[in-house]
Amino acid sequence: MNHRRIFAALVGAGSNSPLIRNSISSTEGILDKFRSAFAAARHTLALIGLAALAALALVFFRPYLLDEIKELSPFASTSLDQRAAEEIAFAELLELPQPKYAGVAALEQGASLSIEQQRVNLWLSKRYRIAGTASKLLVGATYEAADNVKLDPLLILAVMAIESRFNPFAESAVGAQGLMQVMSRVHREKFDNHGGPTAALNPVANIQVGARILKDMIRVSGSIQGGLKLYVGAGNMETDGGYAGKVLAEYGRLQQVAAGKRVPTFTPPQTTEPLATKREADAAPVVSHAEQEPA
Repeated sequence: MNHRRIFAALVGAGSNSPLIRNSISSTEGILDKFRSAFAAARHTLALIGLAALAALALVFFRPYLLDEIKELSPFASTSLDQRAAEEIAFAELLELPQPKYAGVAALEQGASLSIEQQRVNLWLSKRYRIAGTASKLLVGATYEAADNVKLDPLLILAVMAIESRFNPFAESAVGAQGLMQVMSRVHREKFDNHGGPTAALNPVANIQVGARILKDMIRVSGSIQGGLKLYVGAGNMETDGGYAGKVLAEYGRLQQVAAGKRVPTFTPPQTTEPLATKREADAAPVVSHAEQEPA
């Protein structure tokens, strides 16, 4: 029965006492406030639900936003202190022997990247957690090296991503070093113009030499995929362990980024399990067609 009818029944029964009337009025007021509060809470919950659905839809159609939100979190995996330390370490590597390249020197003096380079730089710095200054110099140095050897800089960056995840200190068990995992003891002569093999860990020198080796391998094999197989040291093997496929997948993502398309940075970067003879094939240098003795 409705509470108003109960109150009316009480009054009709002769409850004309001022105390009873005040109690009834007070109870009605409390119930009215409760109903108002309940309605407000229901509307608030409805709005929160709609906002949550809108946020989910936004992240679904714009997945890169999730990564940007994660960067703002105090629990982000890379702290400001860590990034500062990485930049200092990177700067120290740049002091290793190497000739000065015009493009890199300009970047060190504060020159800006092109629009395409900025897109690539931003995406890589987020995807691989590279410190800002280091990322900018890596991208600039790669574009300059690519121009020197007439190779797509995005392909070189893709190789770098799979080889070392942009860790300039990376060194394999068989002696492959740096960003491009170059075997300095095998390719000593290629470092002659960079201050010698000690420059293998210099990011710029490593990129320059690695780009030249990659270009040679592609030229010898006649295709990018074949060149990648030679580069990873699997030229005499049936398979490269999926290396070329992983590089080409990252290459495709970088091409989309460079074109201005939105590509999620939280896609798990693909890495390659080391081949049993990884880099050992470098010990038997590939002879180009131009260098082969006529039969």
